[in-house]
Amino acid sequence: MIDGSDGPAPVEVSASAKLTLSLRVTGVRADGYHLLEAEMVTLDLADTLFIDRGDGLSIAPEPVAGFTGWQAGPISTGPDNLVARALVLVGRILRWAGCTEVSVAAGLGADVPFCLAGGRAMVRGIGDQVEPLPFEERHFTLLLLPFGVDTGSVYRTWDDVAGQGQNGGDWVAFNDLEAAAVLVEPRLNRWRLLFEVITGRRPHLAGSGSTWFVEGRPEELGIADGRVISGRVGGGRNRFISHVE
Repeated sequence: MIDGSDGPAPVEVSASAKLTLSLRVTGVRADGYHLLEAEMVTLDLADTLFIDRGDGLSIAPEPVAGFTGWQAGPISTGPDNLVARALVLVGRILRWAGCTEVSVAAGLGADVPFCLAGGRAMVRGIGDQVEPLPFEERHFTLLLLPFGVDTGSVYRTWDDVAGQGQNGGDWVAFNDLEAAAVLVEPRLNRWRLLFEVITGRRPHLAGSGSTWFVEGRPEELGIADGRVISGRVGGGRNRFISHVE
């Protein structure tokens, strides 16, 4: 619940997650912001926001029946929470407020302008350039890890690695940040190796972490015991139909 005393009537909003399929760092601005080129798709994996008059923000985790392989860590409801930041920025949540200003969305995060648009798109600049792409039906399986990776640390490490003329080799061809993320959080590599053994395919890191993904349905990968959340992109736009095998 958030403070909506001067806003519209109570409403329920679905906030779809997104998957970054590829990411290139194309430059660094004078102010330190990194320029990107990334392909993103929306997922059917989503949070549900109930917006009504109130005096704060509360979070109610909803466990997935029969699935115990992933436990989310604590989520802050303080001023660093993205919903709280959006509320302060425009007086209420962006979509609920009818806010479509790209500069406002980009000020919250590089992926926020895309999340307002949804679908499938090529995202460039600091996330403020969103070019819609045609629908493609593709299937992905995700491994959600029980820890996060600090995005700022990943970019600072990328700066160091790039400055030394190093890269992560051909295996990071889909994501320029993957090698830097593994340096920041070595546990990522252990999970990647395990996921590769389970699926028989080389996983790729989504953005700066900490989700690994491979292309393919779970039944194609021999996964049917609830160790991962899996699904497919489809339904007329890029969406993730999440379920537990």
